[in-house]
Amino acid sequence: MTFHLTDYYLWLKALHVIAVIAWMSGMFYLPRLFVYHCETTPGAPDYQRFCVMERRLLKLITTPAMIVVWIAGLVLVWLGGWSDAGWLDVKLVLVLGLSGVHGVNVRFVREFANERNQRSARFFRLWNEVPTLFLIAIVILAVVKPF
Repeated sequence: MTFHLTDYYLWLKALHVIAVIAWMSGMFYLPRLFVYHCETTPGAPDYQRFCVMERRLLKLITTPAMIVVWIAGLVLVWLGGWSDAGWLDVKLVLVLGLSGVHGVNVRFVREFANERNQRSARFFRLWNEVPTLFLIAIVILAVVKPF
C-alpha cells in the first residue's frame, strides 16, 4: 500500500480534529469543576479531590491536546498551502486567544491548589462560556472560509 501526501494530510487532519475535541472537552470541563470547587471548604477532602481532578485533567488531557492541536494545525497549514488565506490569519489569532484562556485556567488551577481562589462560582459559570465563543468563531472560519 502506497501513501501519498494527500493520505498523510487526511490522517493529520483527523488527528487535529481529535485533539481539538479533547482540548475543548477540557476547556469546557475545567471551569465547571471550578464552580463546584468554589462550593467546598479549603482543606476539606472534597476540596483536595477537586485539586487532583483539575490538575490531572489539565496535565493528562487538556495541555497535551492543545500541543497536538498547534503542531498538527501548523503542519496542515504548511502541507495544505494555506499560509496566504485571510481567514487563517483570523483563525490563528483566535486559537492564540483560546490558548491564552487555557493559560488562565492553569493559573486558576494553581490558585485553588494554593487555597488562594478569590473568585465566585458565578464568575466561573460565566468564564465557562468564553471557550464556547472562541470555538464558534474558529469553526466558522475553518469550515466556511469566508475570506
